[in-house]
Order: sequence, then C-alpha cells, then structure tokens
Amino acid sequence: MRISVELTLSPLQDDYEPKIIDFIKKLRSSGLTVKENALSTQVYGEYDKVMEVLNTEIKDAFEAIDTGLIHLKIVKSDRSNYAADF
Repeated sequence: MRISVELTLSPLQDDYEPKIIDFIKKLRSSGLTVKENALSTQVYGEYDKVMEVLNTEIKDAFEAIDTGLIHLKIVKSDRSNYAADF
C-alpha cells in the first residue's frame, strides 16, 4: 500500500533551522520520494518503508532538539503526481 505523508518539524528553540535542514536531508537520503515547500515536507512511498524511515528520523530529530513538535498527516494513496487543475 502506498501512502503520502505531509509533515512539519517545529523545534521550539532559537537555533531551529539547522535541525530542520538536517531532518530533511536525512529524509532525502532515504530513497523515498521527498518534496519540500516553505511550510512542510511531503514523503511518498510504500507504507512500511515510509513509516520505518519516519520512526527513525523523527526519533533522531527529537533527540537533537530540546523541545519541539511534529505535525503529521497521512493519506492512503500516492499523491506525488498531484497537480491542481484550476
């Protein structure tokens, strides 16, 4: 089963940017399809692989920050080719 995940890492500390960049770079190196925009990161792939990668990388990100949160949405389909038609 293929899924699409939209997530936003929000470290609640002054030096937040390097933590976000490191998180995104690790997701990019996972072999999954990863897209970013100014507000979130999207990850696409097979459910088990996506969840395995996210489990590892979210844990690592939380260990690297003092306080923070992750907003996460999961869709049961691969939306990586979505294009608005309006």
